Amino acid sequence: MGSEADFKTELLERFLRYVRIHTESDARSDSFPSTPGQLTLLGMLADELRALGVADVHQDEHGYVMATLPGTLPADIATERRVPTVGWVAHVDTSPDVSGKNVKPQLIERYEGGVIALPGAEDQVIDPAEESALAKAMGNTLVTTDGTTLLGADDKAGVAEIMTAVGYLVQHPEIERGPIALAFTPDEEIGKGAQYFDIERFGAKYAYTLDGADAGCVEFETFSADAAEVIIDGRSQHPGYAKGKMVNAIKLAAEFVARLPKDSLSPELTAGREGFVHPTNVEGNVQRVVLSFILREFDTAKLVDQRKLLEGIAAEVAGIDERAKVTVEVSETYRNMGDAIGRVPFVVSHAEEAIRRTGIEPFSELVRGGTDGARLTAMGVPTPNLFTGGHNYHSRREWANVDEMVKAVEVLIELAKIWGERGEAKT
Repeated sequence: MGSEADFKTELLERFLRYVRIHTESDARSDSFPSTPGQLTLLGMLADELRALGVADVHQDEHGYVMATLPGTLPADIATERRVPTVGWVAHVDTSPDVSGKNVKPQLIERYEGGVIALPGAEDQVIDPAEESALAKAMGNTLVTTDGTTLLGADDKAGVAEIMTAVGYLVQHPEIERGPIALAFTPDEEIGKGAQYFDIERFGAKYAYTLDGADAGCVEFETFSADAAEVIIDGRSQHPGYAKGKMVNAIKLAAEFVARLPKDSLSPELTAGREGFVHPTNVEGNVQRVVLSFILREFDTAKLVDQRKLLEGIAAEVAGIDERAKVTVEVSETYRNMGDAIGRVPFVVSHAEEAIRRTGIEPFSELVRGGTDGARLTAMGVPTPNLFTGGHNYHSRREWANVDEMVKAVEVLIELAKIWGERGEAKT
């Protein structure tokens, strides 16, 4: 394997280039991808893969970029070891929660500890008292925001790591491994990353998303997730002549939110395996208000209880004025990938061994969110999530540890070797 210095230089250059491209996704858009900047970065990645010498590169009409590195194992050995095509996946969009436009990354070499000031916003700092990962970053190279935008390590760190690992494997055909499928996806942050994902073209039997955080982490259990809209129809009337006639949908919406549980089922009150019913957006006027919710549970069956909770509140609010109409519409977003991955435990154990080979002790955490891997797993491709070295996602205080990013590249290379050595291990 090449020296860490070689990895760090190339990786950092890629990462800094990618984060400057505005790829913030937009849930209100009717296009796919939802924003044009995503196509800019996806097209760049397709060109860079070809420049690296990857022959099989394809960008489809939805923007997805896919490619395959042919295996280097002799065919008879690959068959004997049952070595499948394994995929690596990362998304190019950034969260709409915080602006991703005009990102100005700040480079900190050999972090010496203490509070990190962000030069674009005096009220924004990265404080070790709030960021435990900084304690492990002494002497490391860090990249932060300037405090006015997010950074985009979620998931451009994963994108840069995959590209760097691909470059290394292309240059080292002597490494015996199976085929590796690559995919870069749009609109993951708004829950649409796998909407048009072409599983057949991708061609992987198993895969890994590079979309995690702390070094050493392998994630293979996510929330199950639904989306809900509560539609409140009132009656509009000229306010000067509204007595006995107006039904104010805004006031009914306030009644609805006020009836949500106050001591449970909220993101700010839950952790671990606790789920939540989270209002995320409100739009409307006197005539109609739409409340948007995300519903989350690790136990998929409990999502039914969350839907019933919303329907019960809807009935209460509709009862305030018989002329009002309150409806609840629920749609599936993704499902907990833990059950499917549990049936092929070697997918996780291979990743854990790859992490150990880089000198890090692996660990796992619950994903209190979702990745493209949850959708891909549901589509038949078990896909755990690996760390990237990014931290404090969806925030103006987002930062990345470049030394941990180097480790992520090394893990991908070791993972390719392990699949070549062990294939589909017997369970």
